[in-house]
Amino acid sequence: MEKVIDENKQGETLVLEQKNTNTKKLFIESYGCAMNFSDSEIVASILNEQGYNTTQVLEEADLVLVNTCSIRDKAEQTIRKRLEKYNAVKRDVNPKMKVGVLGCMAERLKEQFLEQEKIVDLVVGPDAYKDLPNLLSEVEDGRDAINVILSKEETYGDISPVRLNSNGVTAFVSITRGCDNMCTFCVVPFTRGRERSREPQSILQEIQDLWDRGFKEVCLLGQNVDSYLWYGGGLKKDFDKASEMQKATSVEFAQLLEMCAIQFPKMRFRFSTSNPQDMHEEVLHVIAKYHNVCNYIHLPVQSGSTRILKEMNRQHTREEYMALVDKIKTIIPDCTISQDLIAGFPTETEEDHKETLSLMEYVQYDFGYMFSYSERPGTLAARKMEDDVPEEVKKRRLQEIVDLQQKISETRTKRFVGQIVEVLIEKESKKSKDEWSGKNSENVVTVFPKENFKVGEFVLVKIKDCTGATLKGEAVGYSELMN
Repeated sequence: MEKVIDENKQGETLVLEQKNTNTKKLFIESYGCAMNFSDSEIVASILNEQGYNTTQVLEEADLVLVNTCSIRDKAEQTIRKRLEKYNAVKRDVNPKMKVGVLGCMAERLKEQFLEQEKIVDLVVGPDAYKDLPNLLSEVEDGRDAINVILSKEETYGDISPVRLNSNGVTAFVSITRGCDNMCTFCVVPFTRGRERSREPQSILQEIQDLWDRGFKEVCLLGQNVDSYLWYGGGLKKDFDKASEMQKATSVEFAQLLEMCAIQFPKMRFRFSTSNPQDMHEEVLHVIAKYHNVCNYIHLPVQSGSTRILKEMNRQHTREEYMALVDKIKTIIPDCTISQDLIAGFPTETEEDHKETLSLMEYVQYDFGYMFSYSERPGTLAARKMEDDVPEEVKKRRLQEIVDLQQKISETRTKRFVGQIVEVLIEKESKKSKDEWSGKNSENVVTVFPKENFKVGEFVLVKIKDCTGATLKGEAVGYSELMN
């Protein structure tokens, strides 16, 4: 599983519409990937029905929850510091406050948090959010509460998430949970369980609700969206046991994506995250066929060396990945491709590193998410491999990867200068109150003068200039999605 972590959103506090009849206050922070932020919306929806309104004032909260990530050591250290802060407020300001940990760290460090360190009142794993009312009752009665049982069925398809009041324009819709890919560096299969898909009609109903409320873009979300497979419920690995009728009426990701594009022709669709071994050509043809499916694929590779990919238990080689990229560029010539890369994985040699750099040159990624390897407790790599690449070597290799990506990104961004691109206006530009900011279909941030345009509108923008990661232009009219 790959996790795209938006550093600008780390620690974001969820704020929702207030319900007048609710008397308790919930403070909830999220860290990690988009799936965690999506899960926080589900948690808030459940607790909204239990009498909790959200607050951004930590000191007034009756319940403080942090939705956690275990993908990197830095994320875990950040969350530990936040837990120290919560407990200081609890000790000095608000003794009645209850503190809980949600998500991936909850599953991994349950005993440590509750019994050894005694820094939380409840621990709730990613599949146990519906049990929150019962767990809170336990806490109210003076007992610690824990539920980190991983489910084979839970998809939260019957819960309508309460959305962040961020822009009212874009939203995530979860379509799968869990992961079957046992990449040796990753904790997700152990913290989120086996892969299962959500019923298609519940997905379409959630998108309909978003459309009715004025949202204009949806990102279909999963640990690995390309392996989406609905055949009446159950784990993906059990599909071979399904009946002939279930197999005949099953829905794969390309079909789901096409259903979304057809049913909501004036809405724009993205998806994340893709796994190279599971991306089928049919998905590429759907992207090429429908204007409202964005020309953007996040395609994590992790390393350019086939030997290292094997050590990582990635189910593809360098050559297979390159062949997939060739196919993407043939079917969708203007497609943006982004990457995840890890520098300094155990046993990585200088030659392996050079193969990563040469792969980057070959693919010409538009942007990426790049990290040096950090050993995650509980992973196969931590149990079976020595973290043998010196820290200074990791840092140097990572810097070379980052420098090369910046160089390629600048070239790739410049290709839009002189073109007219379709932009969904999301918000006011950070740098100027006179400009709008949004993304084009290829996922590049674009800014332009406001004029009479409004948030939520699809606008055609003539690109005049760019920085390494941002396009600058002038609006020339509305796109066909506005007709």
